[in-house]
Order: sequence, then C-alpha cells, then structure tokens
Amino acid sequence: MAINTLPVSDKEQIKALIPQREPIIMVDKLLAYSDTEVKASLTITEENIFTAHNTFTEAGIIEHMAQTIALHSGYKNKDEQGDVPIGFIGAIKKVEVFTLPKVTDVLTTTATIVTEFMGITLVKLRCMKDDTLISECEMKTAIANA
Repeated sequence: MAINTLPVSDKEQIKALIPQREPIIMVDKLLAYSDTEVKASLTITEENIFTAHNTFTEAGIIEHMAQTIALHSGYKNKDEQGDVPIGFIGAIKKVEVFTLPKVTDVLTTTATIVTEFMGITLVKLRCMKDDTLISECEMKTAIANA
C-alpha cells in the first residue's frame, strides 16, 4: 500500500505505519511529517478504552503522544513489505497534563526530535486541543534491533 501524500487519514494506512492494533490505536491522522517533526491527531470517542465518564484519561494522552512518535518512525521507514519498526518508551520526563479532554475533542500532538543516536531518540511533545495546551513531556524511545 503506497502512502505518499499527507495528510493520511485512512484507517488502514495509519495501521500500516504503526505497530499498535485495536483497541489501542490512539492516532487517527498523520497531519505533517519532516525529518525532525511529526504532527498527528486523535478524535476522542466514547468507545475509546482510555475514555472514562466522557473524559479522556492521562494514560490515553501519553499513549497518543507515544504513538505520534511511532507514526514518525513508521512513515520514515515504511517499505514495500509494510514492515514498521517496533519501538519502546525508554523514559518519560517532565510530564505535565494541564486539562483532560472530553469525548468529541480533537487532540493534535506535535513531536519534535531533539536528538537521535544509535536507535535512541529524545523527543519533545506538545498535545493541543485547538489553541489550548493539554499536555507536554519529553520521551526517550528506542527502536528494536536498531
């Protein structure tokens, strides 16, 4: 499946770029990509496993931000076989959650790569709802077999 045009909003194309599968997929659009930055979004639904009492939880926000990084790796490394790299969160620092979004809210997360060396990546993330900062943090991720 060729994925050459942004934005990517087709569910199957998104699944081709990340290793996660239902019910844990926490990105539904790849909005922008460059070598050092990626932007992705998620529309929060009542059926989402991280939704409780019409509110998206902290764990869901962090997973959404982590999957934004996974989209960057998947889009960068996509190949004809559809293989995407498997990554792991090595560390999460400076996590701040300012407010919890509600069902139907659209989260947009920008991940900016600070440094990348031997399969280890330091990333700064900002999660927004419209013009409101929902959460920010730093993550270190590692690609398996890098």
